[in-house]
Amino acid sequence: MVTQFFWGTMEILIFFAFYQGNPEHFPMQMQALSSYIWLQQAFLMLFDGWSCEQQIFELITSGNVAYELCRPVDLYKLWFARSAAFRLSRAALRFFPVLAVASLLPAPYGLSLPKSPAAFGFFLLSMLLGFLLNLSHIMLLYILTFFTIDSRGVRMLTSALHDLFSGAIIPLPFLPGGLRAVAEWLPYAGMQNMPLRVYSGDIAGAALIRGL
Repeated sequence: MVTQFFWGTMEILIFFAFYQGNPEHFPMQMQALSSYIWLQQAFLMLFDGWSCEQQIFELITSGNVAYELCRPVDLYKLWFARSAAFRLSRAALRFFPVLAVASLLPAPYGLSLPKSPAAFGFFLLSMLLGFLLNLSHIMLLYILTFFTIDSRGVRMLTSALHDLFSGAIIPLPFLPGGLRAVAEWLPYAGMQNMPLRVYSGDIAGAALIRGL
């Protein structure tokens, strides 16, 4: 949690320094950006691209996955449920303190209330969909590992793509026009960019429906 507080504060202060120059030239309001960053830090374990179960990778690379395949269960569903539980348990330990402290910070540094009750409802829906999408992405990593000698190469490549195109490094509106247009059509855009921007009303109307 200390890491989340430090990282969130550092990001917000860096952005705030740029906003001091000419805030009208930025694609998001400072308050919306602060809410985005605090939500990102609070729910990091739900949406990051690198939190995987090392035990599953070891099962595949060692060949012991053969024992798993002999069990009378659907292996995909089993690993999907395990991955969901793994992420939810880690997120549950840290999200509330981060949100509680962030909500006490003064504007525009802290976490604001949702734009409207409807925005909060769509935020929860997009959070669920983004979480399931992210789990599907992790499952593809496990599947690709069946066809490689070592999982590290695939994990490094997909983690880099995920961080750039999901809005984990900077929100997608801050990307250059052409790159942003590509990013918004990729599935990565739905993993955290979508729900975190819905919360503050940065995505609404027709764009919200398309995103969902």
